[in-house]
Amino acid sequence: MAKKKAKKNQAEAKASPSLREKVLRFREFFEQSKIEMKKVTYPSQKQTLATCGSVVFLVSLIAVFLGIVDVALSKILEVILP
Repeated sequence: MAKKKAKKNQAEAKASPSLREKVLRFREFFEQSKIEMKKVTYPSQKQTLATCGSVVFLVSLIAVFLGIVDVALSKILEVILP
């Protein structure tokens, strides 16, 4: 008898949640998201501009480096494979 009840409970657990349960879960998710968003701290405009500037500088530096390496390797291959 206990096995039948266990199987029935497992089958009910596997069944998809009702629309009401889904709406409640969705609502709870947004409530928790709202609470978490209040904990977020955003950088100041000065910090954002400094970070952005450093990223642009490093990307430019890497692009120039890779361009130089590409040209050098192209010249080497032109010499090896005429």
